[in-house]
Amino acid sequence: MACPGSYSVQKILRFKKWGRFLLPLVLYLFLVLILCEFLIYYIVVLPCKWPEVTPTAGGRHEQAHPSVLKAMFLSDTHLLGNIRGHWWDKLRREWQMEQAFQSALWLFQPNVVFILGDVFDEGKWSSSMAWAKDVSRFQNMFRHPQHTELIAVTGNHDIGFHYDFVLVNSMTLEGDDCSMCKSAEAKLSELSLILNCSRKINPRDANTECNNVERVPASAPILLQHYPLYRRSDSECTGEDSATQEEKNVQFKEKYDVVSQEASQKLIWWFQPRLILSGHTHSACEVLHNGTIPEISVPSFSWRNRNNPSFIMAAITPTNASLSKCFLPRENTVIDIYCIASFLLGFLMLARLKLLSLPFYFVRIFASKLKPT
Repeated sequence: MACPGSYSVQKILRFKKWGRFLLPLVLYLFLVLILCEFLIYYIVVLPCKWPEVTPTAGGRHEQAHPSVLKAMFLSDTHLLGNIRGHWWDKLRREWQMEQAFQSALWLFQPNVVFILGDVFDEGKWSSSMAWAKDVSRFQNMFRHPQHTELIAVTGNHDIGFHYDFVLVNSMTLEGDDCSMCKSAEAKLSELSLILNCSRKINPRDANTECNNVERVPASAPILLQHYPLYRRSDSECTGEDSATQEEKNVQFKEKYDVVSQEASQKLIWWFQPRLILSGHTHSACEVLHNGTIPEISVPSFSWRNRNNPSFIMAAITPTNASLSKCFLPRENTVIDIYCIASFLLGFLMLARLKLLSLPFYFVRIFASKLKPT
């Protein structure tokens, strides 16, 4: 008969034995979690770099010049509200976007961040109280230091100017004479006159209209809006983050998928921009308007809309703009890491419990029964 003291010693030894096994497992799980939910965003984004501005006529790079503006462009975050989407989907996507944004912000320190519309998914349905909660969540997710400015363009799911940028509310370009549309069109027309007179480019009567117009630094503007300018479809778009072939075969609907032809021509005629950036389609595309004006469609920043979100990094001067794209971690990569980690964990558990040979034992029995007698 074993004495009580020896039984207690055996129990302590057994506990320590399991403790030595479980502690590394807990540490292993913790490291996998840190990798997939935190470090992976820094690892994937780290190779991205600010583009160099095209050299000037003198051959010097403008990258180090104090007038170079470092801007990040992202689009279609679609923060879910109380109406649509599952709570887990909402929690997961917001965590992903917050970690991706904060890692990019910390690594690259942009001067300004533009979100090209559809910040929220349910803005047009939300109550005042729900809207206030959504805005509070957005401000927490996309928090930023004082030296970085964040500007959001209005998108169809949502409802000061810098002299280099013109921000357009695409939803006011319906051409149906609504009060909001009339007001926006009048302001855009007025702004176009100021910009064109400052650049000494005026398609109207320059002799009379420019006499008493306020002047700003003469710089071709960059047009930022949610809807793309008119194009028939995404059939000509290329790249790994362009639309699927099925989506490319769908013709765009004016005033729903893209700005109408009439409004698109007006915007180009009014502002003669050097560059246009837009969102809405959730996929990447690059087109040329009038053969000279590039438009970049920025893909969605949310894993809810695509497996490989991205954002644009731009180095901008009053005369030049250089862009580069930075991809975020693919969601299937994170899932693969979790699956591999789970398999290894199961393997270690079976080995520790000395059950690793058990499946092979049953396989041998099953195989022996299949042999012909």
